[in-house]
Amino acid sequence: MMGKKEGMPREKLVLEGVQSLSDEELVMVLIGSGTRLHPVRSAARALLDMAGRDLAKLSVIPPEGLAHAPGIGMAKAMQLSAALELGRRRQRLEHAPSAASFIRSSRDAYDRFSVRLSDLGHEEFWLVLLRRSNEVLAEVMISKGGLTGTVADPKIIFSKALAMRAAGLIAVHNHPSGNIRPSRADRELTKNLHWAGKMLDCPLLDHLIVSRNRYFSFADEGEL
Repeated sequence: MMGKKEGMPREKLVLEGVQSLSDEELVMVLIGSGTRLHPVRSAARALLDMAGRDLAKLSVIPPEGLAHAPGIGMAKAMQLSAALELGRRRQRLEHAPSAASFIRSSRDAYDRFSVRLSDLGHEEFWLVLLRRSNEVLAEVMISKGGLTGTVADPKIIFSKALAMRAAGLIAVHNHPSGNIRPSRADRELTKNLHWAGKMLDCPLLDHLIVSRNRYFSFADEGEL
């Protein structure tokens, strides 16, 4: 049976509001209960310790990983994972650019994808297709991969761009490792896209590599 001490976060939430709860107390409320050997406070602490007390890192651990924390089974892990995803979606909506926005710098492009890509545990490769005025025409996901990479085929990329009559494009992908330096494959792909864009009169204007709170721009670094 849950003791009075373990029930305190819910009482505190009612009396003082959800903002008054610590990260540990919020997790306690979400998972609801622990086990005989691992009470709810101990289980919440174990979950946070698993991610180094970093909520961004906690949010990218899949449910099967969260379930390994003492006192946490798969049901509680899925419950927590769903709550974290709701928070991420709300943040995404708050930062969502308007449909008619323009890209005038690498920062504008990064702002469109920072929340969407920064905390993913896998790579995704996206295109921002632009009109001649640099107004955003569309955003298209080209591929989704694993921890170490994703496949971005120039033939597919330009077939999408030409089909939508784009005047230019920006490529964006993330590095789940947190390292934003381009790999050899990133540089080779950028070189091929740059060349193809010139031939097809649909220039590659930039290629961004996104990670948490930072990015690398090939255009800014003079590599385009």
